[in-house]
Amino acid sequence: MSHFSQIKTQIRNLPSLQTALTDLGIDWQPGPQEVHGYRGQTRTADVAIAQANGYDIGFSWNGSEYELVADLQFWNQPIPVELFLSKITQRYAVQTVLTETAQQGFQVSEQQQNVDGSIRLVLQRWSA
Repeated sequence: MSHFSQIKTQIRNLPSLQTALTDLGIDWQPGPQEVHGYRGQTRTADVAIAQANGYDIGFSWNGSEYELVADLQFWNQPIPVELFLSKITQRYAVQTVLTETAQQGFQVSEQQQNVDGSIRLVLQRWSA
């Protein structure tokens, strides 16, 4: 019986996911990588995050989104899995907005992290 959990996300763009992880200071490796779980079980991930205890975290494409893959019994992060995913999803959303708006000619004029944890972006575009 597998101990791996697969948690759905709304993450669909791999480069934005990778940038979000980097922005959060999370050390990750590009895939395909095997992530390790209970009794040597493995899953293939497109992004792998090693943990000090030897049980990895990964993000795997399921055909429509990248889902978090991990043996949650061996979760070894300083924050709970829900908060971990929430922080990644927030940074992913910021990266997606920045990428999409840059393609439309917008530039960030202000980026602010609010006390409540939200992020405020002000974008501008000059027209000729």
